[in-house]
Amino acid sequence: MTTNRVEGFCAPGFEPVKAVFEANFSERGEVGAALAIAVRGEPVVDLWGGMADVQSGRAWESDTLVCMMSVAKGVVSLLVHRLAGLGVIHLDDPIARWWPEFAAEGKAHITLRQVLAHVAGLPYADDLPRGSLYDWVRVTTALAAQKPAFVPGEVRCYHSATMGFIAGEVLRRATGSPINELLQAELCGPLGIDFRIGLTLAEQSRCATMIPSPGNILDIARSRPDSLFGRMWYPIADDEDFNSRAWRSALIPSANGHGTARGVARLYSVVASELAFGDPGPVEPAALRAGIAEQWAGREHSTGMFWRQGLGFFLNWPPNRPMGPNPATFGHSGAGGAQGFGDPDSGLGFCYAPNRMHSGIDIGPRATPLIEATFACLTRLN
Repeated sequence: MTTNRVEGFCAPGFEPVKAVFEANFSERGEVGAALAIAVRGEPVVDLWGGMADVQSGRAWESDTLVCMMSVAKGVVSLLVHRLAGLGVIHLDDPIARWWPEFAAEGKAHITLRQVLAHVAGLPYADDLPRGSLYDWVRVTTALAAQKPAFVPGEVRCYHSATMGFIAGEVLRRATGSPINELLQAELCGPLGIDFRIGLTLAEQSRCATMIPSPGNILDIARSRPDSLFGRMWYPIADDEDFNSRAWRSALIPSANGHGTARGVARLYSVVASELAFGDPGPVEPAALRAGIAEQWAGREHSTGMFWRQGLGFFLNWPPNRPMGPNPATFGHSGAGGAQGFGDPDSGLGFCYAPNRMHSGIDIGPRATPLIEATFACLTRLN
């Protein structure tokens, strides 16, 4: 067995994608990863390879789970839009309708739409010590008491950790169920999607070991605790490497979703095919169209990067957030390089999930050639 072994399935016409995936191991320092592409809900690429854990030599298997960081934001947003389409919640109602304590410090009129668009002015909560990020009640209590850092609606500032906690608490109060249970009951379970927030000990045994880099977005935050990014992620434990039992078992909906690339690609393909072909899916089409509508485009305050923002989703904007040729493609990247997105014109879903995190806040050198090869193949086949 070699560290470069690649296994799985590749449909005729997608062989160039497999070649790029293999080249990531031989040329770009890949350690372990999975790649999946689905079209109209059906797999056309389902590949995995390398090492899930370097120290033990454990190989990546077909059911290996990997932390995809902020890819979780897109999955959680699909859940939000499903419940909005069912009328359980309304994105333009004040959050305080469900969560009265949230009205403190001038937040009575902040809406879930503003949170999903990263313009609510709540990128952090000050009253949280190191290591408290894993405590749902403590984080949401601090957010309810927090004074906005910016006038709500005026500053485009990424709610890196807080988006998931605020959205998850609204859903919990509206339905009576925590985010992990809702995700399985309403979205992932019925579709057979292997993606979870908050793992059991048995599920943790399937996890790939993450390999953080010194220049990834969270390490940058920890090295500059007084910066805006540092304040966003101050509550994370000093020694967190994204492999701890606390990290894997906690409910951190913005960042600690674990799953298979196969599951995320199928999820995005199913919802994208609702719009492309009118296929049945979990999100009411009008709610999905509203969710992927552009809210703003331009410079984001905390990173200085430029992107297009939907409601909980990044929208296609090369080179910072490339997702193929269609401007309407939507999804979310994760710190370190993971990518998940759907194309609402072709019904394609894509997910790339590695365990070796790359440095920097772009999508990295391994994801981009995979995305380019995917759409080149799709164009040739069509």
